[in-house]
Amino acid sequence: MRNWTLKDADRHTYRFGHLRLAPHQKVRVHTGTGRDTVRDVYQNRRAHVWDNYRDTATLRNNHGRVIDTESWGHHGR
Repeated sequence: MRNWTLKDADRHTYRFGHLRLAPHQKVRVHTGTGRDTVRDVYQNRRAHVWDNYRDTATLRNNHGRVIDTESWGHHGR
């Protein structure tokens, strides 16, 4: 997933490094600080990024193509 990105509705962007996932393997992306593992990666931010009320996460590959998107909460802005 090198150079893939995960972006929220406010354009906070996390760029994946040398992460390689096996088929059906999951990884959790944390906002705070920590040490990356095969199961968890960290954005190393001091402030929260994901809005608990409403937000959208967009995953793009290294060519900018949307791979997946997930929205939650109320979207009637």
